[in-house]
This record gives sequence, structure tokens and C-alpha cells, in this order.
Amino acid sequence: MDKFISLWQAIVDRLEGLGQWLAPLALRIVLFWEFFEAGREKFTGSNWFMDIQGQFPFPFNVVPSGISWTISTWFELIGSIAILLGLATRFFAFGMSVLTIVAIAAVHWPSDFMGVAELLMGYAITDKGHGNYKLPLIFLIMLLPLVLRGGGKLSVDALLTHLLKAQASTQPNADGYAWGFLAVAMGLPAAMLLPTVGFALAGAGVLLIVATRFLKA
Repeated sequence: MDKFISLWQAIVDRLEGLGQWLAPLALRIVLFWEFFEAGREKFTGSNWFMDIQGQFPFPFNVVPSGISWTISTWFELIGSIAILLGLATRFFAFGMSVLTIVAIAAVHWPSDFMGVAELLMGYAITDKGHGNYKLPLIFLIMLLPLVLRGGGKLSVDALLTHLLKAQASTQPNADGYAWGFLAVAMGLPAAMLLPTVGFALAGAGVLLIVATRFLKA
């Protein structure tokens, strides 16, 4: 039994070691292709944001459609290349997450739903009257590991860290501050889709940050 456990642990250790190099790279390659294609289509196409200006969530609905179109186009082109290279991975992955949530709200979210069951009908690739947010939601889930863990060892970020001899934290810290800031960072964009849920999550994050500060004082 001990030999089996040792063998299993040896396999897990090697998979973990490979995962630090290859798992984020796989996500970065797929996300690069998807967002770069979206940006390229905007770059070579015409501005159709003007047709859905009223469907954008606040504050994007008050920004002129031409500005929104330009920002979206260039952020997708530049951001996708940065994600592929693993350069400022967390920043661009979070920015792509916000961009994706705006796209869901404007294009893929159901115009009206009466409950969770009806909302779940929009979890689809094709729109049959209930929205079609399945694919962008998958992209959001793929972006989350890059936001939390970065681009991995096979990235420009890792190379710069090595060249600059930056000292990494000796111990990852999932304290109240970490959970609180994550709740705020996730809650505010989510409020564009589900205002009550999003603001409640962000509010809980603020309370957690305050409580952590109070307890550590």
C-alpha cells in the first residue's frame, strides 16, 4: 500500500510540475485565437455596435458606439497577443473577462426571464429566444485561472520575474483580503447581468475586507 501511495504521489508531483508549464499555455492559445479572431473581424468589418447601443449595460451604453467599437477592437487584438505571450497576463485576462461580460449583456443575455429555469434555457450555442451565453460563459471560466494564477512558467511574465529577480511570495495567501477583493472584482462586472446578485457579492466582499482589517488590527 505504501508503495502504491508513493507511486501515485510521484505521478501527481510530475503532473503538477508539467501543469505549471503547459496548463496555462493551453488556455492562452485557445483564448488568443478566439479573441484575436473577434478583434480581426471587427477591424475588417463595419461598426455594428450602433445597432445595439441601447443594449449595452451602464456605463457602456452612454459611450459613443464608435469609441466602444475602437476600444473593443484594439483591446481584443492587443490583449489576445499579450495573453498568447503571457505578458501582463492577469491584467489582460481580467480585461477580457469584463469585455466578455459586456458582450453577454448586450448580445447573448435573454431580454427577459421569469426565473432560474428560464434563464438556464439560454445556456446554449444557438439563440432560440432565450439567449445564447454558453460559449462566452465558457470563455469566462477559462479566463479565471489566468486571472488567479497568471500565465504559468512558460510566459513572458515568468521570464521577466526571473530576469528582474523578483521575489515571489513564499506562501500563497487566501486570507479575508484575498476573498474580499475577489468578491468585489467578480461582483461588480456580474452586476451588469444580475444586478442583485452582483451587488450583493461585491457588498459581501467589502464587508469581508473591513472585517479582516478589523480582526487583524
